Amino acid sequence: MKLRMTTEHQVVDSTLVVDRLETEGSVVESNSWKTGHVLAEDENRHTRPNGCVPLSHQVAGHKYGISKVGILQHPDGTVLKQLQPAPRGPREMHFYAQVFAEDCTDSHLLALQQHLPKYYGTWASSEAPNVVYLKLEDVTQRFTHPSIMDVKIGRKSYDPFASREKKEEQIRKYPPMEEIGFQLLGMRVYQVTSESYISHDRFYGRNLRKETLKTGLVQFFHNGTEVRKDAVSVSICKIRNILHWFESQRQLHFFASSLLFVYEGSPHSGTGSPRREGLTGQEHGQGELEHNYNVQFNGSKQWGLHCTLAPQRAASGQGNSSDLLQGARTENWNWRHPLYDHLEQANGSGADAEEEMDRMRMVKGQSTQFSQGGSEGQRKDDVEVRMIDFAHIFPSESADEGYIYGLRNLLNILEQILQD
Repeated sequence: MKLRMTTEHQVVDSTLVVDRLETEGSVVESNSWKTGHVLAEDENRHTRPNGCVPLSHQVAGHKYGISKVGILQHPDGTVLKQLQPAPRGPREMHFYAQVFAEDCTDSHLLALQQHLPKYYGTWASSEAPNVVYLKLEDVTQRFTHPSIMDVKIGRKSYDPFASREKKEEQIRKYPPMEEIGFQLLGMRVYQVTSESYISHDRFYGRNLRKETLKTGLVQFFHNGTEVRKDAVSVSICKIRNILHWFESQRQLHFFASSLLFVYEGSPHSGTGSPRREGLTGQEHGQGELEHNYNVQFNGSKQWGLHCTLAPQRAASGQGNSSDLLQGARTENWNWRHPLYDHLEQANGSGADAEEEMDRMRMVKGQSTQFSQGGSEGQRKDDVEVRMIDFAHIFPSESADEGYIYGLRNLLNILEQILQD
């Protein structure tokens, strides 16, 4: 399989570009993320690609113009995620390439596609061809007023090869991670009464503890008028589908990876057509306001928040898969070319998400059609839950118990919210 990379004037083999960047030192590894970055020619180092704008609705992660690397929006509506320093960036690129390979025959990887943003290859501008981006689907684009939330999943936010200093640093950032199994990284919630957004950043999430996590998640689903239990119910269904995928696979472990939640914040907006026809660097709707409440959580009543996370469309495949990752267990493992060979076909079957939806509609006798606040009849395509951030994925021969633990705890709290 040959990976392709597009620029404004050319299509090239991206594996050759990444190999050249690594050997020439254009992709550098640093002990500190703040100092590690992708280098281009000096005159292009800080030049934003022509026509691209910073992703305006990003709720977490490294933001363009603030960090050395960041996320942009292409004029065609796709998201451009700048390749991280090696081995993280190449590892994430090769992971996406393997999952979305045209010749992929592994049932588990094929089932994983529906839980990820679509991958359109790698991209670089003609002005700075050494600065490589992953070209990904913007899962929020079809929403009019998307509420968005980023939740890191797993009991550890560092990978098995992290240094002692890195491990201690990550533990200090959020000590309850081991017990809770997930962490809120950021949210942006549409308020129907004020027609504006309320945002919370990672510091809000770091101040949530086991006793206050439920309150924090409720804020994400509160639109200023009501708790959107319809969106909670559909989110539960989609998370369960992801959990089923993890329970069925034994070949990958995910560290520092997130779920992106998205739901339609406007009760009267359909999502049948794209939210934006063109990009100007501003959110759709010039009159919308943004309020940031990045303060410590103290248990008092908070402003209502809406969170939006990326989409889930079907249940995962089942069945056993051959361990295609033998021999790849090294510290700098980054999904190299041998993993692109045809994979052994595994038997599998799909589970229908409709069964989960029907079950969740009947929790405590409630339907997902809630009569308050005009949010009746929320459609499943008005909610998205997608997996994102794959710079720390490693081969394994066992279930990813850390990720499974986090998903189950998250589901438990969401089900409590639905039953309240």
